Amino acid sequence: MSSSAAGYDLTPLTEAQVEEKAASLTPEERQVLLNHGTEHPFCGTLLDNKLAGVYHCRLCDLPLFSSNAKFDSGTGWPSFFQPFDKEHIRYIEDTSLGMARTEVRCPRCESHLGHVFPDGPPPTGQRYCLNSIALVFQENS
Repeated sequence: MSSSAAGYDLTPLTEAQVEEKAASLTPEERQVLLNHGTEHPFCGTLLDNKLAGVYHCRLCDLPLFSSNAKFDSGTGWPSFFQPFDKEHIRYIEDTSLGMARTEVRCPRCESHLGHVFPDGPPPTGQRYCLNSIALVFQENS
């Protein structure tokens, strides 16, 4: 078992485990999470969420981003300046669409979350631009 500094199990899921978890996804969720799609801007359910809590991977429930790191980027997608734990994000070079970008995925289930760009606010200067549909929000109690 591989654990993150925050104490979460990062052991990669098997293909069978991913398919089992994906069985309950809607076609749109499958398109984004498994086929690396993107939801339309300004339509995601978590874009305007201002509650305190943690955003988890929709497929495997790994905590990905804290509401403390969320900011309004004006792009139409939920944006964060840092992950919940640096080990909770996997980075992939993405050269689709004729440009170089950095895709972000869940390291446990390989779900597509969105992309990260170097134009975010301090203290990191990063903008993790995510699909609402790839996330589940859990409010702090």
